[in-house]
Amino acid sequence: MANAVRYATFHAMSILPRIRCIACVLALLLLLAATNQMNTTTSPHETITLGGGCFWCLEAVFEQINGVTKVESGYSGGTVTNPSYKQVCAGTTGHAEVIQVTFDPQTISTKDLIRIFFAIHDPTTLNRQGNDVGTQYRSAIFYRSPEQKTAAEEVIKELKGSKVVTEVVPFKVFYKAEGYHQEYYRLNSTQPYCQAVIAPKLAKFRNHFHDKLKDTR
Repeated sequence: MANAVRYATFHAMSILPRIRCIACVLALLLLLAATNQMNTTTSPHETITLGGGCFWCLEAVFEQINGVTKVESGYSGGTVTNPSYKQVCAGTTGHAEVIQVTFDPQTISTKDLIRIFFAIHDPTTLNRQGNDVGTQYRSAIFYRSPEQKTAAEEVIKELKGSKVVTEVVPFKVFYKAEGYHQEYYRLNSTQPYCQAVIAPKLAKFRNHFHDKLKDTR
């Protein structure tokens, strides 16, 4: 009887590590399944950086696009670290005025964002948008992935007959502009520049892309 008890005890102790191992594996499988479920039910956001003249104009439009969750004005494409607005305006840093757009690709596609981008600025004028002249006002798309590059190139092909001068270049770094540049139109819509330049771009966007507007009700 004593031998039987000792054997049973020894056997139980020998299989205990195996049971623990199986429990760990099952727990890991459950964790992976939960993670996969989360990945299928949530959409990772993307970011793209666009330059097309004064960043106040672009920001005002892109803030109103359904699927866009964040817009920041700033500078990209230059050689000076953390430049000031005054430096960029001097045209010596190589930066373009840009907006950095964070968006949900399941709500608004990269192609549609770029189509709107081309509709609200002139991609055929080199280093110029209206009365804003200089390399800081150049038309540029700073892509973060091969898919964004392909989307930009395909939309450019849609503009048949237009001599597009837009740069399509890899993103390197974005420097956020000074605080008073953020949400400029929203906070200063009665200013003469906003009324004369930005308001018509907004009207054009709302007219041509009304189905892309955020629901503000």
